[in-house]
Amino acid sequence: MPLSNHTTRPQRMSRRATTLLAAVLLACIALGHEGRRVAQLALLAAPMLVWLAWPVHSAGVHRTRTAAVWLWAVAFALDGIVRGYLQHTYQAAPEGALVLGSAANSNARESAEYFSTQWRTMALWAALALGFSVLAGWCAMHGARRPADSPQAGQSRWVLAMACVLLLACTLGYASKPWRRLHPVLFWPNWVQSLQTLRGQWSDQQHTRDRALQRAQAAAPTLTQTGPATVVLVITDSINRDNLALYGYGRPTTPQLLAQQAQLGNQMLVLRNAWSVDASTLPAMRNMLNFGQPESDDPLHLLALARAAGYKVWWISNHDDMAIEQKHGRLADVVDMVNRTPGRASASLDSELLDCVQEALQDPAERKLVVVHLMGAHPHYSLRFPDGANPFQGSKDGVETDLIQAGRSAWVRKFRREYDAAVLYHDSIVAELLQMTRDTGAPQTYRAWMYLSDHGQEVGHVNDYAGHSPSTPAGYRIPAIIWRNQPPTPPSADLATRPFRADWAAWTLADLLNIQWTGQTLSRDVLAPGYQWQAPVLPVEVGSFAD
Repeated sequence: MPLSNHTTRPQRMSRRATTLLAAVLLACIALGHEGRRVAQLALLAAPMLVWLAWPVHSAGVHRTRTAAVWLWAVAFALDGIVRGYLQHTYQAAPEGALVLGSAANSNARESAEYFSTQWRTMALWAALALGFSVLAGWCAMHGARRPADSPQAGQSRWVLAMACVLLLACTLGYASKPWRRLHPVLFWPNWVQSLQTLRGQWSDQQHTRDRALQRAQAAAPTLTQTGPATVVLVITDSINRDNLALYGYGRPTTPQLLAQQAQLGNQMLVLRNAWSVDASTLPAMRNMLNFGQPESDDPLHLLALARAAGYKVWWISNHDDMAIEQKHGRLADVVDMVNRTPGRASASLDSELLDCVQEALQDPAERKLVVVHLMGAHPHYSLRFPDGANPFQGSKDGVETDLIQAGRSAWVRKFRREYDAAVLYHDSIVAELLQMTRDTGAPQTYRAWMYLSDHGQEVGHVNDYAGHSPSTPAGYRIPAIIWRNQPPTPPSADLATRPFRADWAAWTLADLLNIQWTGQTLSRDVLAPGYQWQAPVLPVEVGSFAD
């Protein structure tokens, strides 16, 4: 800065612009980072602020600096804003498994679907990003200029000393790899590469599947019951048990399952306290099918175990999902991916699966395991039931009144009505699958059926929000139902109230399949007399798992 005690109006403007840019940039960084990382990112961002505060004379250099400083500041700001959005919405970092897995498993149509359900929240964050971009542009344009008749030697020595110290600290920061990899220009290209690597791993799973089959064969599973057997596993998506009339919900969302319960009595076991340990599909499926031990070096896979025990296995899915197909579905003998329209925003209704399931049930194989993967009530809720099939539209019932009293917004109440309509349609599909299983084969043929959801859904239950929710118990509350035509007698009196974990579901299904092997953990089978409940560690506080 000039040694003169008098500063010109442009000089005052440039100081204000530099100070303002530094303050707002620091605020954006703090949105997405915590603790010492805020200081690290601030130091990595500092060199351009030093350049902005350093007077230049050439108009060409000024224009170059303006563009460079703006791009630099916007990169750091967008990094902080995107991270802040993910932290606010999902309590997750961009490099976390939840975000990486969801992004790697998405396509253009899924992204459009996500935007259409979350656009209100995203619009607020986008407005913040736009506002900062405009402000950063103004600040960059008003960087320090040196008058033509002002010699560079006139710079204050203490200003030069401060700039040198700051740049030295910045150099040390850039020399540190843990610091350097946080730089947005490095972090986000590496993040994209991580997505590509993850997708590549999913698309080349044959070796992993072969190993899973070898692992199952090495377990040497045996059957405890002879003769024909048909077992159906129905896995659905995004169903919260609190929205099922079968579980006491105020809207009539499950008339057909209630009718089945009235016919079957104790044969139809409704587990009142079922929980997922994951709030998104990929980790939930991995936990569910790998016996709750997906992180072990050589996990046992349910489908591979069934095949090793002599079952013919079907995977029938309404999901266009590369990750699940490659990691799980392709372990089956027969794979029917019914939904051929990319993206979960497709209007492929779950009824499209029924013919495939019927064909599987009529197959002459002596022992059959049929896995049915439904779309359930995955957002968009309005696409999960036929047009015009929403009896709750415009409803003024007790559920609507409770939501209003809880302060839920009009758009969340609208999503709740659509969600409940999706659950009502879902009820018809699930009940039909149960009836089909009951009707298959001769009366004396062993048949079993199990139904559960991969995770729950928050639709105004705890927060004024609709969608996947790792931060509220609603994201983990699921239904679970079991039926078999030859239940043990007498059944345990406490079965219906036993807490149940979805990541232990494979142990229970192994019981329904009448499979045993060395190392089997019967204490995790909810049907076993020796069942021992262990509360899962969830990222949310749950008052009781037996409510």
